[in-house]
Amino acid sequence: MTGKMIGLEAVLTAFVALTGYVIWEHGYLGFFELALANTATMLLALDLVITLSLATVWMWNDARERGTSAVPFALVTLTFGAAGPLLYLIFRERAVAQSGALATA
Repeated sequence: MTGKMIGLEAVLTAFVALTGYVIWEHGYLGFFELALANTATMLLALDLVITLSLATVWMWNDARERGTSAVPFALVTLTFGAAGPLLYLIFRERAVAQSGALATA
């Protein structure tokens, strides 16, 4: 396992844990209420929407070039935010590693 994979999996694990904690503490809808509570949190929410939209477009194009589907990752992105792109990067890195291993075998 490469350092890149360890880093991606560590970030994903921490993010999912924090997401779970926030949902447990505030509820799924409570997160959105807090995100729209004032102009500062609205700006952060809009920034997140823009960033995740760009990441989803990239995932979609990259998956199409690789002959795979980004639909599951886009759905995770819509539901749990950055977990979708992080998962996509992990699956992408694993696919690259496997194809490299197959090429050398």
